[in-house]
Amino acid sequence: MPRTRAALLALTTLLAVLAGEAQAFASFDEVRREFRPSDTRVLDRNGELLQRVRTDPQVRHGQWIALAEVSPALRTAMVLSEDKRFYAHSGVDWRAISAAAWGNAWNTRTRGASTITMQLAGLLDDDLRRGSGGRNLTQKLGQTVAAQQLERNWRKDQILEAYLNSVPFRGEIVGIDALSRTLFGKAPHGLDAREAAVAAALVRAPNAKPALVAQRACEVLRAMEAGTKVDCEALDMFASAALQRKAFEASEGIAPHLARRALTPTLSQREREQDGIRTTLRAPLQRFALTTLQRHLRELRGRNVEDGALVVLDNASGEVLAWVGSSGELSRAAEVDGVLAQRQPGSTLKPLLYAQAIAERRLTAASLLDDSSAQISTASGLYIPQNYDRQFKGHVSVRTALAASLNVPAVRTLVMVSPASFARQLRAVGLPLAQNGDYYGYSLALGSAEVSLLGLTNAYRTLANGGRVGETRFLMARVPPSPPSPRGGRSDSPAIDPRAAFIVGDILSDANARARTFGLDSVLGTRFWSAVKTGTSKDMRDNWAIGWSERYTVGVWVGNASGAPMWDVSGTSGAAPVWAELMGFLHRNEASRTPAPPPGLVRSRVRFGDELEAARDEWFIAGTEQPLFAIPGAAAESAPRITAPSDGTIIALDPDIPPRHQRVRFEAEGRGLQWRIDGKLFARGSSAQWLPWPGRHVVELVDARGQVLDQVKLEVRGAGVVANAKR
Repeated sequence: MPRTRAALLALTTLLAVLAGEAQAFASFDEVRREFRPSDTRVLDRNGELLQRVRTDPQVRHGQWIALAEVSPALRTAMVLSEDKRFYAHSGVDWRAISAAAWGNAWNTRTRGASTITMQLAGLLDDDLRRGSGGRNLTQKLGQTVAAQQLERNWRKDQILEAYLNSVPFRGEIVGIDALSRTLFGKAPHGLDAREAAVAAALVRAPNAKPALVAQRACEVLRAMEAGTKVDCEALDMFASAALQRKAFEASEGIAPHLARRALTPTLSQREREQDGIRTTLRAPLQRFALTTLQRHLRELRGRNVEDGALVVLDNASGEVLAWVGSSGELSRAAEVDGVLAQRQPGSTLKPLLYAQAIAERRLTAASLLDDSSAQISTASGLYIPQNYDRQFKGHVSVRTALAASLNVPAVRTLVMVSPASFARQLRAVGLPLAQNGDYYGYSLALGSAEVSLLGLTNAYRTLANGGRVGETRFLMARVPPSPPSPRGGRSDSPAIDPRAAFIVGDILSDANARARTFGLDSVLGTRFWSAVKTGTSKDMRDNWAIGWSERYTVGVWVGNASGAPMWDVSGTSGAAPVWAELMGFLHRNEASRTPAPPPGLVRSRVRFGDELEAARDEWFIAGTEQPLFAIPGAAAESAPRITAPSDGTIIALDPDIPPRHQRVRFEAEGRGLQWRIDGKLFARGSSAQWLPWPGRHVVELVDARGQVLDQVKLEVRGAGVVANAKR
């Protein structure tokens, strides 16, 4: 009987060899090159891993692991378990086949005669792949032939390496890298003997119950450690725990939001699945940015702020060097990308507004603007802008108004420029607004529109580049950059007068000019040249710090993804400290020089009437310079009268601003004056602030004897305040 079986086996094998002469496997290098992990690696510009993202939901592959990077214990366990004579045979273990009964030799429930090489052949060739009912006779014969072909063309170490990277272990897990990271939370080179035994046991019984896996692992471990007592009970507990572990997260790294942007359908499958997607980011900068943002937000605990985002751009190329979309574990909305989310920018639009006014020769950096109560008539009533500190500075220069971030002068500037024209300017620098300028009205000067952090930071990069707008990109040059946005400016096209851009940058770098609001020892000051602007939206929902140096533009946003207001977070305590640390990190070994003025600028000495500001040298667009700036038309002393508000004024309360923060400023000319509202005395002096109350009111100006000198009637529309509201 044994001779008959041997003869039949030899005959069928010979026929299979003759029939399979034309069959050829790919080379080892081709198989390794075509290997596709189920995760896509997103890399920085130098090839360092930033983020790993799972992109194949069907099978869990890790990276291809070289045999030298697999622990010796695992290699030993796999050979002892699956193919003891692996290094002795030429693909088929004839000795094992001849020693086994015919049924056992080809029974799919055992691999007693199925070598590692034969198994690999079945994994590489779809025609030889094992089905749910096992392999048929033709497949088994083909597998035998294919194994011998592999042995003729591949080295043993290549066969074992390919096998370890291709063999299914359990469920969706295929390959030793996915197994090691999922069940043991480590790389394959770190597996010990116990872990290796469990891994080898899973090849024999991929979906078996933990008890059966542990039993098989105990047998493997005994073979590995011959003569040593093995604690199978402890191994059973270990195997049960390991089989329940899922340590290999679907995504992990330091740039999850940028990774999602990089994994766009426009990238070809080939570009995605080689060593990874190469981005323009710098991994050390990305790590520093993330940890700095998280540390600062932890310091703000107790002020109802949990989210933040930041982006760093290279001025010359537009490359994104850092992209942190959220505060990660600190946020309840970590999936929201704060770099792209639309938020109100507050005062950070002011530099673009003043640049436009200067370019249109409506203003110069030395022009005087009135920082006093402004009551601007609109279709819905009066618009009454307020400064951040609820105080007014009187007449100030444009330099002071912008650097100190005064609101009323900005609104007066927008009245000159017009909301529609300013909206066109914002679109030119790549900030597409959802509505036209008239929709936002004069509040557009204070950031009532919504923009993204990326778009706003790139708009500041336009100022850094002398008014030329360009697209940003986050993929290295081997992948074609994204096409220009149809809603923004074209790449490297002029959007702002370079002379105006220079003047605005000079103002935003002037520590003395910002001292009225921020003080001389501000976090905004750096030891190298930089220009920066902060901004806060209504009710402290958003806080920004955007600025640039000679080479970089950095934008930081702090707030809550939910839109909830922060508590007592100012321009210098919110985003600005993060901005300052990032700039310091970027320039720790790199200088930032003062930019050279473009042609068409002159520097001239100016004085201010009534010594409103100290004399200084100032930059002007050629033809707009003048030596003296004074308050025009100082009125002669006249009879006492109310100068604001005018008679018949209708005041519309803003529902987005707490009523107690809305004040109407009364102003009058004369001395020894008192104010009465509806017959009740409430203030003394030439000016006063009144908490508006819905209804019709009579405002009277009276002298010390109570004689009425002037009066106006006004109406307040909108929701009122509670009766005990603080005045």
